[in-house]
Amino acid sequence: MSGSAVGLTEPVRLAGRAAPSRVLFGPHETNLGDGRALSGAHAVHYAERAAGGAGVVVTEVASAHGSDWPYERAPLAAECGPGWAAVVAACRPHGTLVLAGLGHAGSQGSSARSQSALWAPSRVADVASRELPMAVENREIRSLVGGFATAARIAVESDVDGVEIGAGQFSLLRQFLSGLTNQRADEYGTDRSRLLREVLAAVRAELGAGRVLGLRLSCDELAPWAGITPEQGAELAAALAPEVDYLAVVRGSAMGTAATTPDAHAEPGFNRELCRAVREAVAGAAPVVLQGSVVDPAQAQAALDDGTADLVEMTRAQLADPALVRKVRAGRRIRPCALTNQQCRVRDDRNPLVSCLGEPRTGHETTDPAPDGSGNGRPVLVAGGGPAGLEAARVLALRGHPVRLVERTDRLGGMLALAALLPGRGRLGALVDWLVAEVRELGVPITTGADARPEPGEFLVAATGSAPGPRHYASAGPVLEAADLLRAVRDERLDEVLPDGPVAVFDPVGDATGVAVAELLAATGREVSIISQDQVIGTQLARTGDLADANARLQRAGVVLAKRSLLRAVRPGEVRLADVFTGAERTLPAELVVHCGHRLPDPAPPPDFGTTVGDRVAPRTAHEAIREGRRAALALSRDLAVTA
Repeated sequence: MSGSAVGLTEPVRLAGRAAPSRVLFGPHETNLGDGRALSGAHAVHYAERAAGGAGVVVTEVASAHGSDWPYERAPLAAECGPGWAAVVAACRPHGTLVLAGLGHAGSQGSSARSQSALWAPSRVADVASRELPMAVENREIRSLVGGFATAARIAVESDVDGVEIGAGQFSLLRQFLSGLTNQRADEYGTDRSRLLREVLAAVRAELGAGRVLGLRLSCDELAPWAGITPEQGAELAAALAPEVDYLAVVRGSAMGTAATTPDAHAEPGFNRELCRAVREAVAGAAPVVLQGSVVDPAQAQAALDDGTADLVEMTRAQLADPALVRKVRAGRRIRPCALTNQQCRVRDDRNPLVSCLGEPRTGHETTDPAPDGSGNGRPVLVAGGGPAGLEAARVLALRGHPVRLVERTDRLGGMLALAALLPGRGRLGALVDWLVAEVRELGVPITTGADARPEPGEFLVAATGSAPGPRHYASAGPVLEAADLLRAVRDERLDEVLPDGPVAVFDPVGDATGVAVAELLAATGREVSIISQDQVIGTQLARTGDLADANARLQRAGVVLAKRSLLRAVRPGEVRLADVFTGAERTLPAELVVHCGHRLPDPAPPPDFGTTVGDRVAPRTAHEAIREGRRAALALSRDLAVTA
């Protein structure tokens, strides 16, 4: 099929309604709910993307039936009427179409809050929770279809522009479509699409012809032995397309929970071929939406140009920069999405609010004001050119303060720039480049390779970073800090610092760093081991969705996984380990240990005046550094205004 020959920022019509661009802000979990209702924070969250030019906003998926309660703050359609109305009121002035996301998680939900058996087409235990669901009978199926119809009616009464039905990764409707989970012998098993078609018909009857009916459909479950294959997905999409106003093509199932929103180890735009095949099969019966880590406007435009899709979902890209579409229209630089998943995946035991590594206001729009030009012009010196210092300088300059930035090394970006040298973390470098470019564009003078010395009348923001942390083991052999290893990579001196023999990576933190360092070292052809006190390597990666894939990558690379192990001593040619549970000791060969432990704040004496931010306070991730750089800048600007 030929390309659409339309621009990403040009309007598109769906069910007779005009969207101002072909960019969709898709449904995503936020934890912004007020109980199970959408909150005012939801309305502001969506409105910022609408103001930024999003053509279509699909709200967080609401459970269409009371039997579904997949996570604590999961919206329930029966309670979402006022919230949907508030979202419409906030977004409609910008021309954005607002669609209510509707779904049911089925056996991929949780019974912890509902205290009831999970619903499923068949008694097949979920591969993640291992919980055995109940197989729904005809009365539950009728109730479910009625629930979708009622939910659509509430949405219409709230004046939404339409609804999107979820038959994607976390979906009872997908479970009915799949041989993995549907083993029924009745009419819902011999015709696995029957339930979805009944739901679509019931929802369409409530919407009428003038509102949008969208369908999010998993067209590849990544389980070809029994699940929906790309060929079956295309055939299914072609059959369903005449019933809907657009199809959002996704992949994944319970067999691959990281597949829908993977981190940067997956190629951005990974669903292009799947989407193209579906669009060809649909043959114009409905517009098709490309989903799959599309965070670059140029890639999104290419998908329109070559006929891959008619619209493009750019959800994480708009979490990173709410004004994405508006900036594309104006030819302005957009804040890049690093695709780390560190802050935008929120279904974990902490119940965090959705946010973004590089844009900490995301999810906190009602409490974190956007910087403006209301400062009083008093001068500020920012000491340190890492992410905290760069963000502080950027915000202070936006507030109208004369700012200068001094970095004691010869390079900007701090630890974030070093982390960008790790496998799968390269997009962090784009965030550094964006911060530096924004600061320079605002006219901030930058000095590198010098110590920061305040001039008379200057106020100080100290963002001088971190230093190596403690090592709780005896060391009679060579140990190299991960940061020093990455400096050697940056300076093309890696062979100078690495021995010819085996290397051990000590990872007491369990985040992306230790795993990526081990991957980097294994790629040099050396024998590598990674040491962790945990029972799984990289335990913190469960929060980003990379845990299983990371362990698979390590094993494919031949890395020795020294789990449940405490590092007791580094000796020439070996390391001594102790089992966490038994205390039994063993040794591993190692000519060098790369230490990936916690770091400590810069030990230089604290300033007599001003404020400290980022790693100078407590070394954590780039998100905290950027967030605190911004907050400190805003607070300092307010204080200076008071004392003026």
